[in-house]
Amino acid sequence: MSDNPQLDVWPEEIRLTDEGRKLTVSFENGEKYEYTAEFLRVTSPSAEVQGHHPSQRKTVPGKKDVKITKIEPSGNYAVKLVFDDGHDTGLFTWDYFLEVGRNMDALWQDYLQRLEKEGLKREP
Repeated sequence: MSDNPQLDVWPEEIRLTDEGRKLTVSFENGEKYEYTAEFLRVTSPSAEVQGHHPSQRKTVPGKKDVKITKIEPSGNYAVKLVFDDGHDTGLFTWDYFLEVGRNMDALWQDYLQRLEKEGLKREP
């Protein structure tokens, strides 16, 4: 039984590729998601990005070329990702990877719409 009662699917592999531009997480149930570093950076579960309330969520521009430089384990339920722009807060739990993986297209479209609405760009 896991320490995290909400987690019913465990990761089998987490792999950083494309010189830190992509992260792939494979789960024991066969689900496998490839995330770009940009996507993970702009959807980071950190308070810096998400705020402490949904109304405080920030749209983070200029991260098209960001890379993940390090993956640090945090217990058996999460990892901390270190990005080359200095961002290293927020724990990326296995549940988080599943949730954003399953909803990646909608989350990405929402992010692009928020950028446009706020007059921001993906490019640095």
